[in-house]
Amino acid sequence: MSINRLKTKILLLLLAIAVSLGAMSCSDGKSYAELLTEESHIVNLYLVDQRVSLEIPKDSTFQFEIGENAPYYPLDEDGNVYMKVLKYGTEGNYADNDEVIYFRYTRYNLNLYKDGQLSSGDGNETDMGNYNAWFRFNNFQLKSSYQWGAGLQMPLKYLPIDSEVSLIIKSQYGLYDETTYVIPFLYNVRYYRQRT
Repeated sequence: MSINRLKTKILLLLLAIAVSLGAMSCSDGKSYAELLTEESHIVNLYLVDQRVSLEIPKDSTFQFEIGENAPYYPLDEDGNVYMKVLKYGTEGNYADNDEVIYFRYTRYNLNLYKDGQLSSGDGNETDMGNYNAWFRFNNFQLKSSYQWGAGLQMPLKYLPIDSEVSLIIKSQYGLYDETTYVIPFLYNVRYYRQRT
């Protein structure tokens, strides 16, 4: 077994332990399984008001509809991440493994979605100061990458770097430090390379 695979297994084990500890400390008396079920209902409530494709992309040649009226596509078989492509980006401008990818985002707590309205969002999309969010694509060995969770990186398996997407990310694929809160988020994300 390679060192990288061993490190990945250790990280996944640590994540499972953190999730278990968080489940035991649920303050409202709900079990972790109940919170996950509730999270799925919340995501489905949001998706009822959207167009959704049941087709899961198989590779980067999959043809996505693009724009505000495009459907959400499931990016995994369990429905943990859904993506709507707002802007496709430049053909051929794909991320390499371990490449530093910067992104700007706004995220909305879907627990607060009511009557077709999102609550106010947070993130760095409008902060043009020094706050740059980034990760190393497909490298979950570094905290700078795994802290953002797997969900934010998934679109770059199919889309060029200069794309813009809307993502629904369930807690297990979201921010590492927030996994135990079991909160689904809607993200608007723009990816880019550092300009030299």
